[in-house]
Amino acid sequence: MFLPKKVLEEKLRRFLEEDLGQGDVTTAITIPKDLIVEATVVAKEPGTIAGLEETLVFLESFGLKAEAKVVDRVEVKPHVVLLWVTGDARTLLSLERTLLNLLSRMSGIATMTRRVVRKVREAGYATRVACTRKVAPGLAYFDKKAVMVGGGDVHRLHLDDMVLIKDNHITIVGDAEGAVRKAREHVSFSKKIEVEVSSLEDAIKVAEDKADIIMLDNFTPDQIIKTLKALERKNLRGKVMVEASGGISEKNILEFAATGVDIVSLSELTQSTRALNISLEVVKVEKQKK
Repeated sequence: MFLPKKVLEEKLRRFLEEDLGQGDVTTAITIPKDLIVEATVVAKEPGTIAGLEETLVFLESFGLKAEAKVVDRVEVKPHVVLLWVTGDARTLLSLERTLLNLLSRMSGIATMTRRVVRKVREAGYATRVACTRKVAPGLAYFDKKAVMVGGGDVHRLHLDDMVLIKDNHITIVGDAEGAVRKAREHVSFSKKIEVEVSSLEDAIKVAEDKADIIMLDNFTPDQIIKTLKALERKNLRGKVMVEASGGISEKNILEFAATGVDIVSLSELTQSTRALNISLEVVKVEKQKK
């Protein structure tokens, strides 16, 4: 995933503006102007790091010098220094919480994603582990990138990525087959069509109507196995990808991966992940700028 630097800067600045309000009164009162400090950003617990690229852009856009000591995707142990930062003390202290919030959240998501993907791979399954669009408002790009850094699949980023016909679309249109046909008539060849179904019968119907992906919504592992076997009997299994979604967590993911489904998607990756414990520590008050 890539955003031009200026676009990324704008996103990050909006986060800071929300936190700053009319200014950092504590720093303004207690910290002299033109004071230079050096600081480290340190991981306090083991995890997979994500968000360093964004952090560097954020710091440098405010005139601070920053040097990454590790790279994204690296698994670190406690007390590892991630970044070294030098610059104006007031600026750094005003940025601190925004910087740590983003870096900690992205690293937490990457850590959990890697743990879940590794669990599936070590069990011998090739099933893709994907997140969903259940992300914090305004953080979709960062949450999804963190999933990618952790080795997961980002699914769709935005509503324009693919056609995903869900239960409410089907309720309004009248039936799943009609929704698929309508989509197939109008969608570009470059867009895949995925349909959410709640029964084996609907899965067969949308596969016959040439959906590209079938999402089995809230199916139990036994129901998934029966559906996959039914698709095989009708020579449809090789023509569609099958995703399982709903009720899947880190605890039970192997039960779903064992069914032979192509994709498992779980909102837990972005909705319930605990942020990694990361801190910023001023290590040197160097001098006042002249």
